[in-house]
Amino acid sequence: MELFNGTIKSKLPQTGTSVFAVMSQLAKDHSAINLSQGFPDFPISEELIDLVHYYMRKGYNQYAPMPGVPELRKALSHLFKKQYGTHYDPDKEINITAGATQALFTAISAFIREGDEAIIFEPAYDSYAPAVLTNGGTVKYASLKFPDFSINWDELPRMITNRTRLIIINSPHNPTGSTLSEDDLKRFERITKGTDIIVISDEVYEHLIFDGIQHQSICMYPELASRSLLIGSFGKTFHATGWKTGFVLAPENLMAEFRKVHQFVVFAANTPIQMAIANYLQNEDHYKNLAPFFQQKRDLFVKALSKSAFKILPTHGTYFQLLDYSNLTDMPEIEFAQWLTKEHKVAAIPVSSFYQRKENHQVLRFCFAKTEETLLEAAAILSDIKSV
Repeated sequence: MELFNGTIKSKLPQTGTSVFAVMSQLAKDHSAINLSQGFPDFPISEELIDLVHYYMRKGYNQYAPMPGVPELRKALSHLFKKQYGTHYDPDKEINITAGATQALFTAISAFIREGDEAIIFEPAYDSYAPAVLTNGGTVKYASLKFPDFSINWDELPRMITNRTRLIIINSPHNPTGSTLSEDDLKRFERITKGTDIIVISDEVYEHLIFDGIQHQSICMYPELASRSLLIGSFGKTFHATGWKTGFVLAPENLMAEFRKVHQFVVFAANTPIQMAIANYLQNEDHYKNLAPFFQQKRDLFVKALSKSAFKILPTHGTYFQLLDYSNLTDMPEIEFAQWLTKEHKVAAIPVSSFYQRKENHQVLRFCFAKTEETLLEAAAILSDIKSV
């Protein structure tokens, strides 16, 4: 095919292939255990699959309403009222999306204008900044404090200007597994009070939180909730990442703006899957048992690494475990991740990939949403590494 020879000015000139795709391909090329990309290697609920099939057979195969099927929006409204004591109107304040990443992009597109600033805490999920830049905004990066990856609340007020339009928070946090506390949310509430700053709260791992910690949803803090879009993911919750089904909760005035963009990005999400999830949510055990299920996997992996040369950093949520390899080498993270994949057949993600300037702390992220056999095999390999 003949190439277009006109001038193309890229909106994302520094953006290449995602590190997740790179490391997953490297794992495939070297027949390595893939603990890099965040997806489970165990089956999802047969009941949930049967429900999707049921609704397909019942004829729910055409476009869903743009905001999502009423049954799922009502189920979400009930869930959040029961979990957090907060009411979201299913008609005016809840929207189903084609995954959380689509929800994030649409939310950012709805509110970021040319010249607006967005504050992002890094290390950060890699879709935040490109969405801001694509929409003509400027990203300001606030670094989480190493090694606990907590927010520097003294730094944040100094970063806010009259151009600050948006702040994105994420708890439980990808890639580090840190969580925001009640004190964190109250401080954040005080800092943003009286401003017109919009908040996007990425809570896709809300049900994957460990050690008896309660998830501090932004919806629990009225002043913050009034300016916030809360984003969640059924794909993460029910181990069905390929279904790409998420949701957004927001006050009516913010949701109205979100929907203006959403209708032209994807219009509607998958109909039979929405119906199936609405049905599946009627049983609270389907989401309330997730925390102990994944904590058992984390604990198994960590225990199996107890005699390794890796230092284990605390992980209180998500399905990612950070390992510090500084006892082994001073090799940069991306080089060590590649070496580990090629030489020892275990793939992980360098945490430096989640920083704008590729900050190096000699830490890798490993996904433990895997079978017991996979985790024990990977841990045995990692434990045998004594030098580089």
